[in-house]
Amino acid sequence: MRYLFLGIIFIHGLIHLLGFIHGSGLEEVKGLTIPVSKSMAFLWLIASFLVIIYGIAYFADYRYNWLFGFFAFVLSQLLIIIYWKDAKFGTIPNAVIIILSIISYGYFNFQNLVQQETIRLISQVKTLDNKVVSQQDIKNLPGPVKRWLYSSGIVGKPYIMIGRILQEAEMKIKPEQKKWFSAKAIQYTAIDLPGFIWSVDVKMNSFVSFLGRDRFEDGKGEMLIKLNSLIKIVDERGEKLDEGTLQRYIGEMVWLPSLALSPYIKWQEVDNNSAIATMNYKGNRASGTFYFNAEGDFVKFTAMRFMGNEPLSKKYQWVLLVEDYKFFEGIKVPSKMTATWKLEKEDWTWLKLEIKDIKYNEAAIGEKFL
Repeated sequence: MRYLFLGIIFIHGLIHLLGFIHGSGLEEVKGLTIPVSKSMAFLWLIASFLVIIYGIAYFADYRYNWLFGFFAFVLSQLLIIIYWKDAKFGTIPNAVIIILSIISYGYFNFQNLVQQETIRLISQVKTLDNKVVSQQDIKNLPGPVKRWLYSSGIVGKPYIMIGRILQEAEMKIKPEQKKWFSAKAIQYTAIDLPGFIWSVDVKMNSFVSFLGRDRFEDGKGEMLIKLNSLIKIVDERGEKLDEGTLQRYIGEMVWLPSLALSPYIKWQEVDNNSAIATMNYKGNRASGTFYFNAEGDFVKFTAMRFMGNEPLSKKYQWVLLVEDYKFFEGIKVPSKMTATWKLEKEDWTWLKLEIKDIKYNEAAIGEKFL
C-alpha cells in the first residue's frame, strides 16, 4: 500500500511538470488548453518538487512530513483552482495528501505529548552512585522472591532506577474479536519515584490505527487513546484506573527486578513458590500474587483488577503468564507473555507481548517513540 501511494504521489508530482513545460515554452502540451505564463510555470515547478518531496518524506516516516504535505497541498490546489478546466482531477490526489498530512500532524502532536511527559518523569530519577544489589539487601524477603532475584541475575548488579522497554504485541480490544491487531510500544519506568509512560501504536488495518498512552505518576493512572491520532475515543482517570495502573506497575517489576526492594512494597510469602506484593503509594494501594517455579524463575502474576473505569465496573482476575525468557544486560526477564482476563463466561486473552529490548539506567529519549 505504501509503495502504491508513493507511486501515485510521484505521478501526481510529475504531472505538475506539464504546467511548467507548457508555460516555459519548452514544448507544447496539447492536453492543456489554458495559457500558462512563465511566472505561473515556475509555481507549477515548485508544486511538483513539493509533492514529490512530500511523498519521499511520508514514505521515510520523516516526523515533519506533514509540513511538506500542507505546503504541497496549498500550492498545488491553488494552481488546480486557477486552471480548473485542465487540472481539476488533481484534486483527488491532493485530497489524499491533505488527509494524510492531518493524520501525520496528529501523530506528531501525540508523540510530542508523550515525549514531554517522559522527560518530566525521568528528570526526577536519582542515581545511587553505582550501588549494587547485595545479599544483605534481599535477606528479609520471602524465600521464593529471593530465589527469583538470584535467578534473574540482579544480585551483584547496579540498582535499576529506570528502564526503557521496547515491545511488540498482538492485541484484541474485545472478547468476541477474532483478528489480532499488531502493535508496537515503548515504555519508560521509574523506580525511586514510582511511575511509567507507555505509548503504543496499534494497526487495525491498512487505513485505521490508534495511538494509546498509559501513564502512572504521583500515584495516579491515566489512559488516552486517539483513533488515527486525531479522534479522542478514551481519556480516562479515576480511582479504579489508579488501582489498576498500580497493579500493572507491580506486575511489571519482573522486567526491573530491583523494584522488589522498593520501600513502598511489602511482601507476604504464600508458600514455597508464591508471594503477594502489596504497594502503598500516594494514597493508592494495590496488590498481586507472584508465582515462581522450582528454579526460581517467575512464571505467573495474578491480581483482582477492575475491568473498565465505569461506576459499575467489576473486578476480575487478571493473569500474566510467561512463555519465554531472555537476558538483557545480563538480567534474565520474561520476554514473551500473555495477559488474560478470567471472565464469567470465558477467558479472554487480549494481549500477546514480546520484549524486543530493555535498556537500564539510560535517560536518553529518541525523537521517534514508536
